[in-house]
Amino acid sequence: MEALLLVVGGTLLLGLGYRYYGGWLARLVKLGSNDPTPAHTMSDGVDYVPARKSVLLGHHFASIAGAGPIIGPVLAAQFGWLPVIIWLVFGAIFMGGVHDFMALVASARHQGRSVGSVIEIHLGRVGKLLFLVFSWATLILVVAVFTGVVADSFVADPRVASSSLMFIPLAVLFGVLVYKLKANFAAATLIGLILLAGCLMLGVSQPFPMLFDDAASMVLFWKAALLVYVFIASVVPVNYLLQPRDYLNSFLLYGILAAGLAGIFVSPPEIAGEAFVAFKVEGLGYLFPMLFVTVACGAISGFHSLVASGTTSKQLDKESDAMPVGYGGMLIESVLGILALVTAVMVARPEYLQRLASGGGPAGVFYNGLAGLMAPLGIPQEFGIGFAGLAISAFAMTSLDTATRLARFTLQEMFQGRSNSAGKLSALAQNRFVATAVTVAVAAGLLMSGSTVSGLWAVFGSANQLLAALALMAITVWLGSTRSRRWFVVGPMVFMYLMTLTALGLQAWAGIQKPQPNLVTLVAVALLFLLAVVLGIHFILDEYKRKCTQAQ
Repeated sequence: MEALLLVVGGTLLLGLGYRYYGGWLARLVKLGSNDPTPAHTMSDGVDYVPARKSVLLGHHFASIAGAGPIIGPVLAAQFGWLPVIIWLVFGAIFMGGVHDFMALVASARHQGRSVGSVIEIHLGRVGKLLFLVFSWATLILVVAVFTGVVADSFVADPRVASSSLMFIPLAVLFGVLVYKLKANFAAATLIGLILLAGCLMLGVSQPFPMLFDDAASMVLFWKAALLVYVFIASVVPVNYLLQPRDYLNSFLLYGILAAGLAGIFVSPPEIAGEAFVAFKVEGLGYLFPMLFVTVACGAISGFHSLVASGTTSKQLDKESDAMPVGYGGMLIESVLGILALVTAVMVARPEYLQRLASGGGPAGVFYNGLAGLMAPLGIPQEFGIGFAGLAISAFAMTSLDTATRLARFTLQEMFQGRSNSAGKLSALAQNRFVATAVTVAVAAGLLMSGSTVSGLWAVFGSANQLLAALALMAITVWLGSTRSRRWFVVGPMVFMYLMTLTALGLQAWAGIQKPQPNLVTLVAVALLFLLAVVLGIHFILDEYKRKCTQAQ
């Protein structure tokens, strides 16, 4: 079977899903283009700033994508390509797209506030606090994991470090041109893309110098530097760093997609991997439930609801933009997941496993596979590997600074309306510098606790998918309060809740069986599991009360 058929078939189904199922969702929620959005009604020049649809799509897509839609499908290819492609396509259409779009719409209709606020209105403050604690814990995991991932990548390839550092002042320059100097948007974009290409080439020729003799010290240096950076990125106005950085970085990912797909069309490779390998794979576990935890971004991801209701909803210029940004952004990510899957299965299984084990992990499989796809276009292998590596690292950094800002929002919301005689708790709610400092400090403590990046990633994967189920739970309650149809949300909610709780339980059991279990990881798993179960019980009791009230 040719990879072209896999890509074209999957993309066509995603397009049909956008046109028909997405269109049906938009009509169901009565999506309007004239209703004022929080970006206008609550504009503050820091977080609430209306953005062009193309800019917002770039910010949203860059924030939700990261390295997730690449790493997940490449790892899950160990089960075979058939279950992965089915989950990527149909998961994105009927679960991920619904999750992202509805989270964005719900937030926009609740003053651009988080999913936690939606829960408070319809489930009460206890439900909100449970969700916010779960969300904040998950975001702390994101910050810790991606800080470690980016630091390791900077040390492994100093070219990546140089280019990524140069992206930061470039983003500030773009923000100043567009928002301060009111420059022509198309001209500013062209200048930004030219300078972005210059950053890539300069980074390759001028790798960041080794400041210490050993790699461990350099990793520690980069972890500290990245934590300082995300603190700054979390508190400065969104339109002067985060938004333009994500917009420009999105072109890197568009470039990867375009080059990879063009290579497939010019010289379609054969799929050498097996369609289905086994129900249980060593190192991953059982197909059910581990497929749905391993492949998150590209199908459905709880982190997306935090982005949609955290930064994206506060920049939504018109309600009608929610369709291409929320639902469309999810489906574009699924296309990237399909491309990543192709890079894993275009070689025979022994070679794929060898690359996975010794060629830089899932990212190495993708780098080499993408370079092979681009070779028929006349792009040298070394340049292709470098281009893919730089782009993925840039997006991992984008996820890192977005997650920090979202964690700050979540912590502030958690303490709104609370104070004591010294005013310390109110400072957490009102002062973005204090809330960010607490968030970064806790993430730094977790990062330095001895937990490995791979160990934290496993916990994050399950927590992230469980967060998707909880976000769908909040949307279900909101729709129930408006007496709207909600079966299209309830189905994905129940499925993800059961799959991810099972996966989290299996991971906890596996951790206990180890000769030297990591207590930090086990405590994190137990806390997340307990919070999810309590919130689930709270939801069931509320639904019971609602039905009793309606029956009367």
